[in-house]
Amino acid sequence: MSTSKVYFTKDHEWIKVEGNVAYIGITDYAQKALGEIVYVELPEVDSEFSLGDVFSVVESVKAASDIFMPVDGKVVEVNEALSDEPEKINQDANNTWIMAVELENSIESYELVSESEYIAMYEKEA
Repeated sequence: MSTSKVYFTKDHEWIKVEGNVAYIGITDYAQKALGEIVYVELPEVDSEFSLGDVFSVVESVKAASDIFMPVDGKVVEVNEALSDEPEKINQDANNTWIMAVELENSIESYELVSESEYIAMYEKEA
């Protein structure tokens, strides 16, 4: 049985927490708004980011979008597959993570919402 839990931000990121590691990606809503994704800028492993920092840029045929750090933490892994296949985000955004970070603080200390709360916020826009 998995002990992971998924949270969402108002900026359209999702955070899947497993122990003290958080996997971070963008939501299906975000990828639909961006359109066909052609490039993902990956952060460097061992980089440290604070809440609100830009940690990645996702470029589509329509626009480039900064991706904001939803937590404080140190990058422990990046999804290298996105370098060659950024379209993986379009194919399965809610399961395609950009990076994994070691959390500096408890996940409960951040302003995150559940999936049902996230859907309620954006269902009228989708």
